Amino acid sequence: METSTAMTAVQAHEHPRLRELKFTLARIFRNPSAVIGVVLLSFFIGVAIAAPYIAPPKYAHAPYKMPHKGFSPTPKAPSERFIMGTTSGQYDIFYGVVWGTRTAFKIGLFVVGIAGFVGITLGVLAGYYGGWFDEFLMRFVDIVWSIPLLVLAMTIVVAFGRGLENIMIALALVEWRWYVRVIRSEVLKLRNQEFVQAAKLMGVSDCKIILRHILPNSIYPVLIMGSMDMGSMVISASFMSFVGLGAPKGYADWGQMVALARNYIVGPSNDPLQFWYTIFFPGICIILFVLAWNLLGDALRDAFDPKLRRR
Repeated sequence: METSTAMTAVQAHEHPRLRELKFTLARIFRNPSAVIGVVLLSFFIGVAIAAPYIAPPKYAHAPYKMPHKGFSPTPKAPSERFIMGTTSGQYDIFYGVVWGTRTAFKIGLFVVGIAGFVGITLGVLAGYYGGWFDEFLMRFVDIVWSIPLLVLAMTIVVAFGRGLENIMIALALVEWRWYVRVIRSEVLKLRNQEFVQAAKLMGVSDCKIILRHILPNSIYPVLIMGSMDMGSMVISASFMSFVGLGAPKGYADWGQMVALARNYIVGPSNDPLQFWYTIFFPGICIILFVLAWNLLGDALRDAFDPKLRRR
């Protein structure tokens, strides 16, 4: 009884933000799907960090270039030398899967980082100040929204030239439109709230109001969407690599590895699964990577959504 009273007293004296953080983490890890997502994501992070030790680069100046033995277009089954086999062109599937993990994180972090920064900045300014800037930005966003994401991104890539870097830039130039709309709608709800108006009456500058009051209370939906986009952008980039707009042949990229296996998805009629390994390993990596981020995004939504938070 005394122990319980003492714990209650300690919790009462905790800083409110610390108490809320503990509650949020407890709610996240109480969700089995969130635990699965965190475990999968931790696995991919570990592989990406340890890639030089798991699969030592053959080309020191080009670590993302997959080593290959020969130029035969026919894949070879897993063996002691190539534990996941080789794909068309005799590229090592294991090496491509390991270093492709770094490529996936590079794509996701770059696209979400750039798109999020641009979208949040423009959305906050438009929602807080309104006026002609808000009207002009929203009409421009409406125009961009009229074009499907992949169509617009592929058009940009074709205009600027093929390559993984251009795919990342194109996706960032398209994806920011999501963040503008989401953050703007949240800011519109907050800008007339009493605590914001009180800060204005006290003479607090707009910059401080945005950074201290508006942004911290409107950022959660964007964080959830960013988590989801980490996976979806990898799928979009993989698709463009699959159709030949991505990195050069032999680059460690899951999408290109699937493209290299396109002629061997189905084997000969007497053994249709003969080349299963060429599509299975890069394909399962894409699926699990996207699944990890989606499960984490769902957990963050459940933890941050006010309607679900206290259930």
